[in-house]
Amino acid sequence: MNRVIRRGTHAALLAGASLLAADLANAQAFQCGRKGGDFLFAQEAKANSLDQHTSSTISTRNIAMNMFESLMTRDENMSPIPELAAEVIESADKKTYTFKLRQGIKFHNGKTMTSADVLASYNRYMKVGIDRGIYAIVEKYEAPDPATFVVTLKQPQPTFLENFSSFSVPVVIIPSELADAPAMQLKTVGTGPFELVEFVADSHVKMKRFDGYQSDTRYKTTDGFGGYKVACLDTATFRFVVEPQARVAGLEAGEFHAVEDLPAKAQPRLKDNKNVVLKPLKNFWVQIATPNFSLPPMDNLNVRRAIQAALDMEEIMEAATDGAYDLNVGYQYPGQAYYTDAGKELYNQKNAAKAKQLLQQGGYKGEKVILLTNRDYPSMYNAALVMSEQLKAVGINAELSVLDWPATVNQQQNTNTGWHWFFTGYGTNTSLGGIAALRFHAPPFNTYKPKPGEEDKEFIAAFNDVANGDTLEKRKVAFARAQARMFDQVMALPFGSLTKVQATRANVEGFKPYRIPRVSNVWIKG
Repeated sequence: MNRVIRRGTHAALLAGASLLAADLANAQAFQCGRKGGDFLFAQEAKANSLDQHTSSTISTRNIAMNMFESLMTRDENMSPIPELAAEVIESADKKTYTFKLRQGIKFHNGKTMTSADVLASYNRYMKVGIDRGIYAIVEKYEAPDPATFVVTLKQPQPTFLENFSSFSVPVVIIPSELADAPAMQLKTVGTGPFELVEFVADSHVKMKRFDGYQSDTRYKTTDGFGGYKVACLDTATFRFVVEPQARVAGLEAGEFHAVEDLPAKAQPRLKDNKNVVLKPLKNFWVQIATPNFSLPPMDNLNVRRAIQAALDMEEIMEAATDGAYDLNVGYQYPGQAYYTDAGKELYNQKNAAKAKQLLQQGGYKGEKVILLTNRDYPSMYNAALVMSEQLKAVGINAELSVLDWPATVNQQQNTNTGWHWFFTGYGTNTSLGGIAALRFHAPPFNTYKPKPGEEDKEFIAAFNDVANGDTLEKRKVAFARAQARMFDQVMALPFGSLTKVQATRANVEGFKPYRIPRVSNVWIKG
């Protein structure tokens, strides 16, 4: 396969690309064991949209990334790889990246992809894409010929390709004629192996095989979000099944071919079921809550610190996961390059006396503290439920606000009223590495909802040093500073890391657990 980058490249990427090429040279391309069939997947949460530019929810990504593709993405080990790009050429001054496009790529509407579509996709993203802060470093985008797309930076950025290949809220490539679509209203026309049949809100999304799809022959099978992808199935339907026991019952009865998440209490029984195969994925996400600094009393640092001091993370994570968890300080997992325990003295304090003292210092007068959560993801709901009881025990007037998942995301992203803490999981960004793990707390996201002009400058300085440090060691030091600052200012409450267990029927082949349920290279035995 072509190397990921030429000239002035990052050694790790070159080494990874070379090893992959050597491995694949001796391998045979993937072939479906059987073609046909209708695959039914039980998803635990509703999707608020399929507009991958403007939705950061995993429930959207689960579905949309089987239909959309990007210039670059991440492989099985989270390293950047080309997808719709044939190769990426980095200039000697590391300010210009030239993307040569794969040829003959078709959109689901039959149109052949050119650089005009790529340029239009980036232009739309810079208007409505909710992670567009990644691209503040870009000076200009150009399409000098139909097969070439050029990105010029204002200055070199060592982490640019990490950002460019992020699939948190990726710049998926769409036809140029859709570039003016308003946020959350993009028509689902991509280049992926499956195309949309129907999206019925609160019910399901159905896809079918895209017969015009061109598999990436540089690979021999799927590799993360990229690789050699084949639609073996005629159709794949993602049904929204928010009740865990309904997913279990449907899997046992053979109604569902696969499910996204199995409750821990059901797993021992299912493990003995010869018709079911469990597929665990450790460290699926960091269970977390983020605050709303704009709404009193969360604008009071002592009140936030009191809440942080009161929490027993073991009790919260036990309830959230039925025991399928690890206590974990911060925003990376042990073994990741950026892992640090900076701020550990403020994690899992379980100190009621300290919490009450801080509440007194902060002048807390019994104001309501609203915990915004949902039942679609039981781990989020249960974490909120236990946290509310722990807060009440130290004298905080805690109250749950329970909506469905799309509604909670909409309220957190678009309002500064009616909630004080938002419950979610940091899975994708944590898995992508240091800079991505912090991005939600930097402009323009600022998920801790500071008042305008009151963004945390110390955190932003550390975040920028993670993005721009010229060596990994400098970036790791900056990451530790950023994480320590987040604990000190209580910019989030990371509870611990969750293990997610997916499962399939025994007659399903090729389904491998990953950050999303990939339905490419999956078939049903006859």
